[in-house]
Amino acid sequence: MFWRSVVGKLAITILLLVSFVLFILTILLLEFFETFHVNEAENDMMQTATKVSDMVEQHDDQELAFENAQLVKDPVSRIAVVYGDGTFRVSGSTDDGLNELNPDWLRTDEDLMTVFTNGENVKKETTLPNSSVEAMIVGTPINQGGAVFIYQSLDILNQTKAETTKIILLAAGIAIILTVIFAFFLSTRITSPLIKMREAVLDLTRGEFNTKVPILTHDEIGELAIAFNRMGRQLKFHINALRQEKEQISSIVSSMADGVITLNRNGDMLVTNPPAEQFIQNLYYDKGLEVNGGNHKTPEPLNDILRSVIQDEKEVIREIDSQGRTWVMIMTPLYDQTYIRGAVAVIRDMTEERQMDKMRKDFIANVSHELRTPISMLQGYSEAIIDDVAESKEEKNELAQIIHEESFRMGRLVNELLDLTRMEAGHTQLNKENIEVKSYIERIIKKFGGMAEESHVQLISETNLSVSTISIDADRIEQLFTNLIDNAIRHTKENGYVKVVAGTTGKELYISIEDNGSGIPEEDIPFIFERFYKADKSRAKNEKKKGTGLGLAIAKNIVEAHEGTITVNSRIDEGTMFEIRIPINGQ
Repeated sequence: MFWRSVVGKLAITILLLVSFVLFILTILLLEFFETFHVNEAENDMMQTATKVSDMVEQHDDQELAFENAQLVKDPVSRIAVVYGDGTFRVSGSTDDGLNELNPDWLRTDEDLMTVFTNGENVKKETTLPNSSVEAMIVGTPINQGGAVFIYQSLDILNQTKAETTKIILLAAGIAIILTVIFAFFLSTRITSPLIKMREAVLDLTRGEFNTKVPILTHDEIGELAIAFNRMGRQLKFHINALRQEKEQISSIVSSMADGVITLNRNGDMLVTNPPAEQFIQNLYYDKGLEVNGGNHKTPEPLNDILRSVIQDEKEVIREIDSQGRTWVMIMTPLYDQTYIRGAVAVIRDMTEERQMDKMRKDFIANVSHELRTPISMLQGYSEAIIDDVAESKEEKNELAQIIHEESFRMGRLVNELLDLTRMEAGHTQLNKENIEVKSYIERIIKKFGGMAEESHVQLISETNLSVSTISIDADRIEQLFTNLIDNAIRHTKENGYVKVVAGTTGKELYISIEDNGSGIPEEDIPFIFERFYKADKSRAKNEKKKGTGLGLAIAKNIVEAHEGTITVNSRIDEGTMFEIRIPINGQ
């Protein structure tokens, strides 16, 4: 509305202020001019009366003096002369309503009679006798107790005052009209830049930081416009800086391997990154809660940790197990000055670290276990030779043969450990060469013919090769075949079979080694490629099946060094099949 706008308020304020000043000034001017006109009329009439009295006193001829007196008076007034001998003369007037005065009334009126008794000048406004006309009378004394009176109707004075009032009111009206025009002009002039600033502020709230206010004047409003434009530029700069910083922090948080969750005091999740979302989903699943994008409530035990952080006002570290994984959470309070407004939680998946710790401990235990047996046997049999327990040469040769076998076994274990360590550290250098694949595979299978015949196991080979040569590290791949075929023969019962299939599919070399032996328990399949892991726990007591537990770990590393894959399928008491896929010529 107009009355609520700055233009309206400023214009009305100016108008009211000027109107109030004009009203007071008009009242004062009217009072002043009314008094002024009355005083002027009285003074003029008194001067005329004084002149007439001088004429009357200077001329002995009353008739001549009265005629001269009529020449100096105002035509609208009358002169009444009362001589000391009682003679009374009254002049004429152009005002027909102004009647002649009675000398007796003049001598008996309380205010007018003082001119006769005290010889003083008198002034009076009164209603004429035998008439309704209001008149102003002045009187001055003359010699021998007479007096000269001049009187005129107040209508003449009222007309003058009315004309003056009309002029004053007209001037006041014109002043008010000019004030209204000036007020609107001034308020519009002042508020026009303010309106543009308001529009610019609205643009700023919508994010349009390039908005500029035109500088129309060089006064305080112009300086305000300059300051506003400078503020807009600074605001744009800071908003862009905050946006870049926010994007940078968001990118950092999103790319972090650790989970990050920001919480408020009510337990609502404000910010999460992908690892944290995975962690939250696991907790939801553990608690039987529905996982959906609209659920922002913090699940237990995060709420307990948050309450502890808010209550104790310090950092809390907890370890949480969920879905078979171990998470370590560090929750730190977020302050708004001295008030805790929430917390930020950093979550790290420690499953692999815990597993690596366990594997390191198991590795030490397994190496110790694997080395303890051959060392004990070397020590025992060597003591038997030293103590001459074996008397004959044949017995000593038998003991020496055992010592030789155990030392060979221990050396093989150490070499396999060194090979595996180099492979896992990425220090293995493949010596690739182009080989004739069919003859290469036949030679390897032929090497195990004697072992299979001795174990009464049928060794079958099939080849379906679309290429004649491939680029591989022949020694490493032969080690791979040796480990897998050796395991297959040793874990296959008599009259069983081991089937080796080699072929090419597209750009891959496909190898499968299948047997119908004892198989691998389902719960052991995910761990068979780990070091020292032995799915068949009876191998420690079975010399035929005894091994180091490193063969499959080495086989996996050889395949991965060739950028290939190895998988296993097995069922207990039904057999096992290893599948290997290696890119041809490094493709």
